[in-house]
Amino acid sequence: MTSDVFEVSLEKESLVFSSAHFITFNGNVCERLHGHNYRCKCRVIGTLDENGYVIDFIALRDTLQRIVGELDHHVLLPINHPTISVEKKDAEVIARFEEKRWVFPEEDCVLLPIANTTAELLAMWIADQLIARLDAKTKATLDKVVVSVDENHGQWASAESSI
Repeated sequence: MTSDVFEVSLEKESLVFSSAHFITFNGNVCERLHGHNYRCKCRVIGTLDENGYVIDFIALRDTLQRIVGELDHHVLLPINHPTISVEKKDAEVIARFEEKRWVFPEEDCVLLPIANTTAELLAMWIADQLIARLDAKTKATLDKVVVSVDENHGQWASAESSI
């Protein structure tokens, strides 16, 4: 077993999700509800296991595919935002920001434990989900996971999470 550090990258055409969102910025500015055809890719960094690889490509691909699949064709709403309130009520989700109010069917929403649905925070959430969902044996030699989210043809945001 070597102590050298290796990197595995995964970028597939199937790692996409189409979702609606809005973000706030500058304290009181709120974008209109809009959507993106997001792309996702990841890198994992670690040492080699007894098989001579950092991680099984198939396990990594399938786990990441399930995560992005859960976001696909949904409205992404942050539940930890300081001024956006998100409430589930009678099979609906009601989101409010200042004078704005949106109502969505609950089944059309993914409520995310993040402060804003920026590409950066989506990348961190996906990275954390990836780490949580990889089984202990699969991630035994991993040191870091880096997930990148592209929201608009070349506008990538990345987040790095240590294991």
